[in-house]
Amino acid sequence: MSKDKPEQRVFDVERIRELIELMKEHELSEVDLRQDMQRIRLKRGGEGPVMVPAPVPVAAPASSTGATDASAPADADDENTIYITSPTVGTFYSKPKPDAATFVKVGDVVDPDTIVCLVEAMKMFNEIPAGVSGKIVSCLVKNEDSVEVNKPLFKVVPV
Repeated sequence: MSKDKPEQRVFDVERIRELIELMKEHELSEVDLRQDMQRIRLKRGGEGPVMVPAPVPVAAPASSTGATDASAPADADDENTIYITSPTVGTFYSKPKPDAATFVKVGDVVDPDTIVCLVEAMKMFNEIPAGVSGKIVSCLVKNEDSVEVNKPLFKVVPV
């Protein structure tokens, strides 16, 4: 890659579209890419392409993220607070189906493999694992909200 071109991100929507087209064109069944702590795996066949992002939790104080939650007590923010963030642009879903229970709720204890939500991107529903162990103290987005890459979704306190 030349030094004049900006580095492409793995989760860039246009990049994902290009990868899907290349997969179709060259009859590839799977593509697996990694960049730093981010990962994207696209698969064809069965239910169609599936994107499985690796968890990328970001530990940061609430004041540095700009995200706020009026229902969360101010004293819940400290240096131990961890945020589960969105690995991609898309639509946030708190439950697997409209009539199902939510994946997690405030007060639930999660481990790194616990699925906490779905993020739909380009008609692909991506299960988002917690990536951390702890207690959910706040959900920072509403069901069907649009989310961006690295947008805080849940506030977690390690247990």
